[in-house]
Amino acid sequence: MEFKKLREHVKKKIGQNDSAHDFEHIMRVLKNATIIARKEKGDIRIITAAVLLHDIVSYPKSDPRSKNSSVESAQESRKILKKYNFSQDEIEVISDAIKDHSFSRSVIPKTLEGRILQDADRLDALGAIGIARTFSVGGAEKRPFYNNNDPFCSKRTPDDKSWTLDHFYKKLLLLEKTMNTSAGKIEARKRIKMMRKFLDELKKEI
Repeated sequence: MEFKKLREHVKKKIGQNDSAHDFEHIMRVLKNATIIARKEKGDIRIITAAVLLHDIVSYPKSDPRSKNSSVESAQESRKILKKYNFSQDEIEVISDAIKDHSFSRSVIPKTLEGRILQDADRLDALGAIGIARTFSVGGAEKRPFYNNNDPFCSKRTPDDKSWTLDHFYKKLLLLEKTMNTSAGKIEARKRIKMMRKFLDELKKEI
């Protein structure tokens, strides 16, 4: 089956990705997407291919090319999918979904499959794994955990390029409102609730 070969292709290709965008991230997004797709009646074949390839090109967050990662991943996916028995129509839908899934593009994908990919990817930024990924990226970028004068952004605009904790207030806690599917919204709400508990505990400790 083409998916087994495609998975192996992706695993080799993204071997150098950071731990927040590695193959395990891909597998978690696939789990999320499969659950959502069953509830929302999405095309599993299209979604699986889109998930597997959505981070095939991934630059570090501090790299100026980072905002183009999804566009370049979409372009690369077209070349790869031609080798794995996907029709031209399928390739168009998959590459569009990959191109538009990124948060930085601020786009709602045109297809249900694209919207499911976007939701599934955003869910992996939330909950316990979201906390782990946030601090992993912050560590890789050598950012301090928090602003000592105002750790929880109560009197200032969040700046997640300078402090890791600011990323919760600039993006993560706002993701529920950006979810496209009802299944995605429900899971996002649950995970954000857990993250708020973490922040409450952190307030007591620092």
